[in-house]
Amino acid sequence: MNKEITIYSTPTCPYCHAAKQLLNSKGQDYTEIRVDTDPQLRQEMMQKSRRTSVPQIFIGDQHIGGFDDLNALNRAGKPGAGCSLLRTARAPAHCHQAFE
Repeated sequence: MNKEITIYSTPTCPYCHAAKQLLNSKGQDYTEIRVDTDPQLRQEMMQKSRRTSVPQIFIGDQHIGGFDDLNALNRAGKPGAGCSLLRTARAPAHCHQAFE
């Protein structure tokens, strides 16, 4: 079973849109938390990630970072954090157990 993907975002952020588009293209479900509508949610994001910019992406409790970090995981195809997150039918075999 995959861990839950959470993305903290705002509607006007182009990197947020890019991250969601990447996740959608890989068929990954995610929970979006809009930090522009609730200051407490922005504080939660900053406390968990130690960053103020969006998007901030988590797989389970593991902080992945922003879109560039997510995209790097996708391109690298390395085992561990996020590899199975972005798996497709063509993903390397070592990716298929990372979050199961």
